[in-house]
Amino acid sequence: MRYEGTVYRPPSEARSLILQLTIGCARDECTFCSMYKDKKFRIRDLDEVVEDIIMAKKHGMLGIERVFLADGDALIVKTKDLLYIINKIHEILPTVNRITAYGAPKDVLVKKPEELKALRESGLNMIYMGAESGSDKILKAVKKNATQAEIIEAGQKLKTAGLKSSITLISGLGGIENLEEHAIESAKVISAIKPEYASLLTLLIEPGTPLYDQWKSGEFHPLEGPESIFKEMTLFLKNIDSEGTVFRANHASNYVPLAGTFNQDIPALLAQIENAVKNQLFRPDAFRQL
Repeated sequence: MRYEGTVYRPPSEARSLILQLTIGCARDECTFCSMYKDKKFRIRDLDEVVEDIIMAKKHGMLGIERVFLADGDALIVKTKDLLYIINKIHEILPTVNRITAYGAPKDVLVKKPEELKALRESGLNMIYMGAESGSDKILKAVKKNATQAEIIEAGQKLKTAGLKSSITLISGLGGIENLEEHAIESAKVISAIKPEYASLLTLLIEPGTPLYDQWKSGEFHPLEGPESIFKEMTLFLKNIDSEGTVFRANHASNYVPLAGTFNQDIPALLAQIENAVKNQLFRPDAFRQL
């Protein structure tokens, strides 16, 4: 396989064939993000992408079942071109039964309902959408280029089209001043969308990002220690109403791995958090990373 620059994928795509349909991120402005800084966004030539699929077959991946379309927001590609690549995946790698991709809220909103339905019918199974926060104040501060209303509309649009969604939020993104707002407004987003999957990462302030500079200058005040993170997370969980959503907070950035299903497992998740705080059962900072 040919890859350009550092390649990122969701944790659940560890066993997937990573296929670069785009290079980089089309909306590379988020103040907290250090990804894709080594490349300029572009959509790859489709013939090159097909060559990579053929290459994967030749290198013994004929039995592969999952494909993840990278990089940052493959859903931005024109629908006809997405359909072409998806069809080529199935033609060349007939054992593939799951195809997923990142999609920013505005990538979803620009697609017509019939386009999303066609993508789902062709074999696109799920979109990973980074909401990051449900607070308009925080979303504007981190230059997410989306509002709470747009994120909710995008998530509901995916559901209507029959596409599964996995929504990601970042604990601590609002800093000390916005702890409650970040938790409650983020819970509103998940409750309104009721996605198939929801996950929480924990903010790590990366050198070289605008947020790092804001922290160093005293403009941004991060949550202090795991206790504050879990105070925010507890408030988030207490405001969730998203029956059946599979929840994960087991990323390497998290202080404690959490897993369950809303709403039934919320009491158990809260008890696990309480026990972790009481007994200081936290992953050391040295082992927390993106």
